[in-house]
Amino acid sequence: MARYVFITGGVVSSLGKGVASAALGALLQARGFSVRLRKLDPYLNVDPGTMSPFEHGEVFVTDDGAETDLDLGHYERFTGVAARMTDSVSSGRIYSTVLEKERRGDYLGKTIQVVPHVTNEIKEFLKVGDDEVDFMLCEIGGTVGDIEGLPFFEAIRQFSHDKPRGDCIFMHLTLLPYLAASGELKTKPTQHSVKELQSIGIAPDILVCRSEHPIPDKEREKIALFCNVRPDAVVAAYDLNSIYEAPLAYHAQGLDQAVLDAFNISPAPQPDLSKWEDVQDRVNNPEGAVNVAIVGKYTQLEDAYKSIKEALTHGGMSNRVKVNVEWVDAEVFDHEDAAPHLEGYHAILVPGGFGERGTEGKIKAAQFARERKVPYLGICLGMQMAVIEAARNLSNVADAGSEEFDHEAGKKRFTPVVYHLKEWVQGNHRVRRNEDDDKGGTMRLGAYNATLNPDSLVAKIYGSTAIEERHRHRYEVDIQFREQLEEKGLLFSGMSPDGRLPEIVEVKDHPWFIGVQFHPELKSKPFAPHPLFRDFVRAAKEMSRLV
Repeated sequence: MARYVFITGGVVSSLGKGVASAALGALLQARGFSVRLRKLDPYLNVDPGTMSPFEHGEVFVTDDGAETDLDLGHYERFTGVAARMTDSVSSGRIYSTVLEKERRGDYLGKTIQVVPHVTNEIKEFLKVGDDEVDFMLCEIGGTVGDIEGLPFFEAIRQFSHDKPRGDCIFMHLTLLPYLAASGELKTKPTQHSVKELQSIGIAPDILVCRSEHPIPDKEREKIALFCNVRPDAVVAAYDLNSIYEAPLAYHAQGLDQAVLDAFNISPAPQPDLSKWEDVQDRVNNPEGAVNVAIVGKYTQLEDAYKSIKEALTHGGMSNRVKVNVEWVDAEVFDHEDAAPHLEGYHAILVPGGFGERGTEGKIKAAQFARERKVPYLGICLGMQMAVIEAARNLSNVADAGSEEFDHEAGKKRFTPVVYHLKEWVQGNHRVRRNEDDDKGGTMRLGAYNATLNPDSLVAKIYGSTAIEERHRHRYEVDIQFREQLEEKGLLFSGMSPDGRLPEIVEVKDHPWFIGVQFHPELKSKPFAPHPLFRDFVRAAKEMSRLV
C-alpha cells in the first residue's frame, strides 16, 4: 500500500507547489522508490480544457486523453511517470459525479451533503491505484483558507485517519517575506497559515518556506517552535535560476530526508542523483546560444506555452546550447510584412491554438521560414497554417483557409484545406463528432499512433517509422489536397495507420521545415528530450553558425 504525502499551500498562491511536488517525486525515485503524483483542483470547471490559457495556462494532455492542469506536465518532466486521467480532478468533476449518482438513485433518497458525500467521493479518487506505488504525492490546488478548497482539506483530514497511523503526512508550502525596511524575514504569515491549517484539523509534518534570503537558525527555530514541527522539518526553498535545479536544491536542504524521517523510514537507501547533476551541468554550462521565435497569440502569458518552452530548454540541453526564447505576437504582422519582426532568429516555432485571431500572422511566419530556409516547427495549428500557406502560395488556392474560421465567422469565406474532423478511429471503435457538440472533451484527445514515410526527415529524426504521440484538436488537414501539395514540394511524411489523417508534413529541399498535428512537447523531459525538439534546436544551432 502506498504512503501518502499531501502538499498544501498557504499565504499566497504561485509559490511553486507543483515544482516542489515534482522535485520531491524525483528525489524519492533517486532513492529507489516508485511514485505517482496527483493534483486536486478546487475550481468548479469540470476540466481545464474549456478554460482560457490566460486563466489557467496551458492544458496538459495525458496518453489516455485527459485534459489536465499544467502541474501534471511538471510531474511528468521530473519523474518520467506518464500521468493518467485518474491523476487530476476538480471540484466540478467531483460534484458532477455526486449529482449523477443522486439522479440514478444511488443514495436511496438521502439528503446529499458536502460531508459525507462530496468528501467520500474525493477519498475514493485518492484511493485509486494506491497498491501500485510506494509513494502517492497529492497536491491540493489554491491556498489554505479558500472556501472552495475546504471539502478537499476535510477529505484529506478524514483520509489520513482512515489509513493506518504513519501512512500519511502533510507538507505545507508558505512564504517568508523579507522586509527591506527592517532588514528581516517575517515568520508571522507562515505562523498564521499553519494556524489556519490546524484550525481545520490538519497539522503539517513538514514546512517548506519560500524565501528570497537565507533563513537564519533563529528564525528556523522560531518557526519550528510556533508551528509545532521539528527544526529539521523546516525546509528552505530559495529562488533558482532554473526549475531543473530544484531536485538538487531541495535535497541539499534535506526535503527528502525530512519526508523519510516523517514516515520513520530508516535506514533509507542513498540517493543516486547523477541524472540530475548532469541536467544541472547542461543547464548551467551551455557552449553557445540560439534565438528561437515563438509566434503565437498568448504571448503575454508564458504559461500558455509552458511545455513548449520547457521542451525547447530540453532540446538546448541535449545540444549544450542555451535557447533564448522570444515571444512574438502573431497579430502584430497580421496586416504587415513579417520579415522585420522575424529576421535575426535562428528558428521559428508556431504553436497550437484556437480561433482565427492572429492566424494570418502565423501563415506569414510559415511563409517567411519556408522562403528564407529558416528552421520551422509548426505544432497543431502551426502545421495547419503551414499547409494553408503552401496551398495559397504554391498550389494557387488563393482562398485556402480553415473551416474553423468560417464556423467562427458564421459565413463561408475559404476553400477548406483544414476541415472539422467528424470521425476517427480510437482503439477498435470509430468516434463521431458534430460541429455543434459541446466544447468540453469532444476533441481528438490523447495518444494515437502514426506511420512515417521511411525516406522522410522525421523518420530519420525519430529513428523509427512507427510513433505514438498525444493529440488535442478538433480540425484536421484535408487529405484531398495531398496530391497537389506534394507536387509542389510539401510532403505528407506521417499519416494515421489507416492512411486517412495527415499527422506530419515537411518541405522538400529545405534544411528543416516540419509541421505536426500532435503535441510533441508533452512528452519531452530534461533527461530524455523529445527527438523533434532535440533536432529542431540542432538545426537552429547550424543556422546560428551560418548567420
